[in-house]
Amino acid sequence: MVELLLLARKVAAIRDATARIRDVLPESADALAADRTAREVVVLNLMVAVQEAIDLATHWVADAGWLVPEAYRDLFVALAEHGIIDADLAVRLAAAAGLRNLIAHRYGALDWRRIHEIASGELGDLEDFCAAVAEAADAP
Repeated sequence: MVELLLLARKVAAIRDATARIRDVLPESADALAADRTAREVVVLNLMVAVQEAIDLATHWVADAGWLVPEAYRDLFVALAEHGIIDADLAVRLAAAAGLRNLIAHRYGALDWRRIHEIASGELGDLEDFCAAVAEAADAP
């Protein structure tokens, strides 16, 4: 089982990053594309939130003694296979891990319409992840 203090810190970091995104996200994709500061805040916090989720998933898998996958996306699949998170959520978080890689390695190639879509409609997946791991940590 993952250490509760580590879990609390990771969950707090994810929630802080998603809140920061919501604070600065313009109403439209065009407005996001035109606002460099908003783009940077949104992209940085998306990357931080997803990376914190990946880190937490890695700790959980390792602490449970399960085989740690080589790919980030497979960490969420492993959590789903062991009943920690829902399988559909695992699929969506696996895609988020891919977004993290795109941000980290190809910043100039980002599609601002897609980033806006993610930031305005998919942050709940990260919050659902936080709730699921917190609930699983409390389970006997």
